[in-house]
Amino acid sequence: MARVWIFGDDVSTDDIIAGRYLVSRTPEELGKHVMENLDPEFASKVGKGDVIVAGKNFGCGSSREQAPVALKGAGIGAIIAESFARIFYRNSVNQGLPVLICKGVRSRFREGDEVEYDLERGIVKNLTSGEEIQAEPLPAFIISILRAGGLIPYLKSKSGQRL
Repeated sequence: MARVWIFGDDVSTDDIIAGRYLVSRTPEELGKHVMENLDPEFASKVGKGDVIVAGKNFGCGSSREQAPVALKGAGIGAIIAESFARIFYRNSVNQGLPVLICKGVRSRFREGDEVEYDLERGIVKNLTSGEEIQAEPLPAFIISILRAGGLIPYLKSKSGQRL
């Protein structure tokens, strides 16, 4: 069970982590400034495992992989959106941040609602309203990458080599 934070359409990677913070090197440092352009207090309010529910085209803009790193550094456990910019989607998977595409999800939640999600079955439950929504289930290979903590740990586990 996690708390929901609501964002709208076209949240860009610059909205997620402003360019001026890209010199920060750790996820925790980046996480202190996540979503600052949209909500200056967000990083201080979000809790470990909380979930962002958003509209269309989440993660549009530049291909900076620091955006999902910053979200993870702030404690975000997953993002459920109506659609994602493709590069952000893949960067999130590569960084071990779960992302679910769920048509109409933005209108089914209010900020502060409690949510549960099942990545393999693509089930999203609004525990506050009792509503269950069908998202796009994640393929097995993406689940494997996420369970490993991201692409690099996944590849290390498969190769037995240091990468």
